[in-house]
Amino acid sequence: MKANNFLAILLILSVIALGCAKTTSTDSAEKNFMMDKEAGEMAEIGFEMKDGKMLMVDEKAKTMSPMEKNAVLNDGTKVMTDGKVVKKDGTSFMLKEGESIWMDGTFMKAGEMMEDNKEGMIEASYLGKVLAGSATKYLDFNKADYDKAFNEKRKILLYFYASWCPTCRAEQPETFAAFKELNDSNLIGFRVNYRDGDDDADEKALAQQFGVSYQHTKVILKDGQRILKAPDSWDKQRYLDELRKI
Repeated sequence: MKANNFLAILLILSVIALGCAKTTSTDSAEKNFMMDKEAGEMAEIGFEMKDGKMLMVDEKAKTMSPMEKNAVLNDGTKVMTDGKVVKKDGTSFMLKEGESIWMDGTFMKAGEMMEDNKEGMIEASYLGKVLAGSATKYLDFNKADYDKAFNEKRKILLYFYASWCPTCRAEQPETFAAFKELNDSNLIGFRVNYRDGDDDADEKALAQQFGVSYQHTKVILKDGQRILKAPDSWDKQRYLDELRKI
């Protein structure tokens, strides 16, 4: 009887151990899969020297944006915002125009990036501060950025803003929320200072060009032409409705 009980206990323990082993194996396989997936996604992130500035390139999202902070690659190599690359052994070099280095350690000389990878890449290297949005950005006005967007015939929202204006301050969270939700890479917004002591000559000229008389006025451009001018206050839904129908 004792021998039978002992065998039964052994059998139960074996079944439990086998189940645990299967669970551990499954968990390990899932963990490895996730790690491989993350590594693959990270490999699609790179850093390129373009026009003397470092850009972060995301092949999956097809975007290029200013490199705002130093990065560490998967192998421990450091990439600096000035284009300096420092390997783990301490050796370093500077990226030249058109050269890029990727999260998996791949280095590409100028012109080596596959054309099909670059096709559809969105140039997002603007100088102004990004106030809101990812795919669709809302920026502090900068004349160079505005001219770039205008010449590229992007759809543009101009928001004429004054820091002392209570309507402007109340409306900006609605503006931010809308731009965070928008997913149109061909649309860009600019917050233009207007009669608040921070407006520069370019902003004053822009206000005069579009006949702006009040703070919180919105001007929408398409193909370089003004299609809407609205001085009334908008909520998030109004922004989404107006901008999505351009």
